[in-house]
Amino acid sequence: MQQRMTLDEVRDEDFDLMLRGEPITRLGVKQPPGGVENPAVLEIVRKITARLHENNCRGAWMMVWGEELVGLCSFRRPPENGEVEIGYGVAESRRGRGHATRAVRAIAQAAKAEGVRVLLAETSVANPASGRVLEKSGFVTTGTRIDPEDGEVLVWRKELFSVTSAY
Repeated sequence: MQQRMTLDEVRDEDFDLMLRGEPITRLGVKQPPGGVENPAVLEIVRKITARLHENNCRGAWMMVWGEELVGLCSFRRPPENGEVEIGYGVAESRRGRGHATRAVRAIAQAAKAEGVRVLLAETSVANPASGRVLEKSGFVTTGTRIDPEDGEVLVWRKELFSVTSAY
């Protein structure tokens, strides 16, 4: 049987397991060597997830490949005016295997099903691999900006569908 990427909604209790390096028992998936992410990043993603859930948005997922948790991805905030910014990260020991590209494509499908017209993303210029993920997924750069933490970042956009007027 061929493996495929699934996005499973992440719950608050899942972060406790990730922080302890334990399997996500409700899904029957293990964590990769070294865990899915460092504790500081997990806490940031946990806060993003909590804010999404407070706004009745379920746009935060675990990337599952076969029986292994390989990364996390989410909307950065609830969709607004048909647009949403996304973020993603793959466990260091599982990078370079196409997981992020598969996850971004799955996020696009989920967002489109929710009526989102445009996906937005930002990547550090110091992280060209993340930019390649977005290019492969149909995003185009629309400019740059300076982020206080990440320095220069590329700003990306992908039209999921366009709204045409009927005149």
